[in-house]
Amino acid sequence: MCQQTNELQHKTASYNTPNLVVRRGQEFLVRVTFNRPLEQSDDFQLEFLIGEDPSASRGSLVVVTFNSRPGGPWSGQIVESQGATVTLGITPTPDAIVGRFRTNVAIVMATGMQRTNRDAATDVYVLFNAWCKDDAVFLPNEAERNEYVLNDHGVMYQGSFDAVTTCDWVYGQFERGVLDACIYILDASKMPINDRGNIIKVIRMGSAMINAQDDNGVCVGNWSDDYSMGRSPTSWTGSVQILLQYTKTGIPVGYAQCWVFAGVFNTFLRTLGIPARTVTNFVSAHDSNGNLKIDLICLPDGLPDDQNTRDSIWNYHCWNEVFIRRDDLPPGLEGWQVVDATPQETSDGYFRCGPVSMIAVKEGLLCHPFDAGFVFSEVNSDVVFYKRDRYGTLTQYWVETDYIGKAVYTKSLDSNSPNNITQNYKYLPGSAEDQRTKDRAKEYGMESDQSELPEITLSIIINARQVNLGQDVNLQVDFHNNSDVPKTVQANLACSVIFYTGVRASHLKNHNFTITVPANQMKSELVKLTANEYMPYLGTQICLHFIVTGQIEDESVTAIKVLELKIPTLTVTLSGLPQVRQQMFANVTFTNPFNFALKDCRLAMEGAGVMSEKRRLNKVIEPHASISWKESFIPRLAGKRCIVAVMDCSNLCHLRGVACVNITP
Repeated sequence: MCQQTNELQHKTASYNTPNLVVRRGQEFLVRVTFNRPLEQSDDFQLEFLIGEDPSASRGSLVVVTFNSRPGGPWSGQIVESQGATVTLGITPTPDAIVGRFRTNVAIVMATGMQRTNRDAATDVYVLFNAWCKDDAVFLPNEAERNEYVLNDHGVMYQGSFDAVTTCDWVYGQFERGVLDACIYILDASKMPINDRGNIIKVIRMGSAMINAQDDNGVCVGNWSDDYSMGRSPTSWTGSVQILLQYTKTGIPVGYAQCWVFAGVFNTFLRTLGIPARTVTNFVSAHDSNGNLKIDLICLPDGLPDDQNTRDSIWNYHCWNEVFIRRDDLPPGLEGWQVVDATPQETSDGYFRCGPVSMIAVKEGLLCHPFDAGFVFSEVNSDVVFYKRDRYGTLTQYWVETDYIGKAVYTKSLDSNSPNNITQNYKYLPGSAEDQRTKDRAKEYGMESDQSELPEITLSIIINARQVNLGQDVNLQVDFHNNSDVPKTVQANLACSVIFYTGVRASHLKNHNFTITVPANQMKSELVKLTANEYMPYLGTQICLHFIVTGQIEDESVTAIKVLELKIPTLTVTLSGLPQVRQQMFANVTFTNPFNFALKDCRLAMEGAGVMSEKRRLNKVIEPHASISWKESFIPRLAGKRCIVAVMDCSNLCHLRGVACVNITP
């Protein structure tokens, strides 16, 4: 199968598989040895078969001929002939089925066809080809191809938009078993073989199958604090173990949250040759009723009414983008498309989302498939506050038009720093282009808030610096009085611990106070939340939510602040000769900075191309005690290589560390 030559040309040498891996729309070589040299009258063909019932009419049986006799859609030529050995050039069509093909050589004889016996060693994987201009996934920029197809390590962004944290992730698309796992997903979805060359159908299927909500797919979502039946979403170092476990058992793997779904989906896409990247939308709306309003209901005392609020605001939400041609859409809507495997709402009967043209979202062209309205609302919704009185009557009192979609980040091409791509999704808020987009969205049925509220003369801003977990939180609540008379405000500050999805985990305290703000001035109230007040309620959640509601006669105003507490990191150091096939060592160290013990601490470390996942358990790490864990590894691939370490404890999660090194060939 001329693997060394082919894999260099097709940029597939990194795949850890004994079989040839090629990209469609590009010639690859096959060497055939007969029992004698070919003669002019000899007639033979190569046959490529995929699936259980290969058929030429459905593209799953491809015949390649080498004389004037017509064959199938793939082209073939004799490149070289030396004695009884012939080197053949085979070029799959740019829209060929993607998957694992069986290969036969057939000789045409007077009595019929004589075929070679089945030989698994000659099976060939055919992938999408971002280097082929006629493939629907063609990506013109070489640096982008290297990042979005070939990079097997990535970074996702979490936290809050004013305190961004990083989450290194091992995509591991070249690791042993991962390519077969992705084809297993295609099979498990019962996707017809002849649809597997269609980029839209493959992406739609992948978006549905990466979650297990309705089709026995890969990952089980869990947004509770109980992960006893699986692994915590924060304990994964990357996608490889999830995909291998799913393939081995056929049972959905627990557990995942949005960044896990995005990481595994990104691996699936890059493995098959589709240019893909993960993105994070900070302050992301989850609109449950298909409009452009996130309805937040408050009780008379200013506390959120969780029981009657259906919409939610996530601190951040991770999804994916793919770079593809959109032959099903009008010109100009190709390029980056939003896809999402986190199960939020159904699309054509399955929990999936996309592909949605990012340009269509930015321009408000919500008439185009797939799920454009839902993605548009995630970055553009208004936040509408209602008060519920004791009779259950709702009164709208406040609207935030610039709270949702604060920033959209993806990894930069040349570093792990975030690339702000918010402008790809929407125009500058308040600009003429932004208004035009929203007017266009309204024409397609996306209603924003149209309420005429009385002019508010008071505004509130909550200021808080990010602090380390275990430190006191100091809040400064600024009341701005824009009127010509003093204002006496009855205010309530409600403090809660929340999940990153905005759902309240536990309520901490209410702070009621009265403040008089002079005319045309600002006055502040300082509030302290001590570590002793919040630590017992944290569990594995590290997000604090503050909402201040101010009441002046019949005028109400609200402000929200989400604060993610900073947690310690693991220290990872690498030693040894940084060279392929030479032994190296990774050492993970950690000192518990807290006055309480960390319990059931599960550690894992992994690195694409250098180390398969290693795991270890520390039953307890006493206050101010240190641990150290050393593992050896032998790099398989050259280039920049990173090892990611994660520690998850029963009372603290998501401690991570990473170390990178350049491995020479």
